[in-house]
Amino acid sequence: MKILLVEDDKTIASGIEYALQQESFSTVLCYDIESAKEIITGQVDQLGLCLFDISLPDGNGYDLCKLVKERSDIPVIFLTAIDDEVNVVMGLDMGADDYITKPFRIRELLSRIKSVLRRYHKQPAANNVINIGNVRINTLSGKVHKNDDEVLLTALEYRLLLVFANHLGQILSRNQLLEQIWDVAGDFVNDNTLTVYIKRLREKLEDNPQNPTMIITVRGLGYKVGEQHVT
Repeated sequence: MKILLVEDDKTIASGIEYALQQESFSTVLCYDIESAKEIITGQVDQLGLCLFDISLPDGNGYDLCKLVKERSDIPVIFLTAIDDEVNVVMGLDMGADDYITKPFRIRELLSRIKSVLRRYHKQPAANNVINIGNVRINTLSGKVHKNDDEVLLTALEYRLLLVFANHLGQILSRNQLLEQIWDVAGDFVNDNTLTVYIKRLREKLEDNPQNPTMIITVRGLGYKVGEQHVT
């Protein structure tokens, strides 16, 4: 998916762009209204989401939001240092889907992006079941079954499993996993804690936890879970 990022602070823009690319998004980066309008006018049908700073050197993100919404039904998230109710309401009234105030953590931004995209791309209930071998994850009910037996997972265990399920066939480094499960359910997660939770998942889901076939260690790189089968 391609994301249009419009941010005049080049340091902030570079950090956001890097984080998005690490999440497998492609990016188009603009630093002002004029260049962003060219992208929106010519490439809006190729965009999946827009991130607009409100205060820009040659205008404001509200104008860009209006331009996007006139041409396509794609989500818009505002990035701004202005934490004022009037500005929040104005942005949402113009059709923006979310609003995040600087400074923010990259994890928070990524979470907001994914939440907005889920709202835009809701699938029928039948497509919200992911099968990984003999393990079945129902993302609507939040329940996990192995064969026909329900497996009880903690909030962090379930979140970790979802991270794997959403990246089937991909090698995920330990740092990538930590970024996505950090502080879920109020738990402190560090590298040692991650090892413990992967061990617990294997004990609950693998037929032979000592010789795992679902959550596979890729030496020197991280972990990988097999190919996806959706029903």
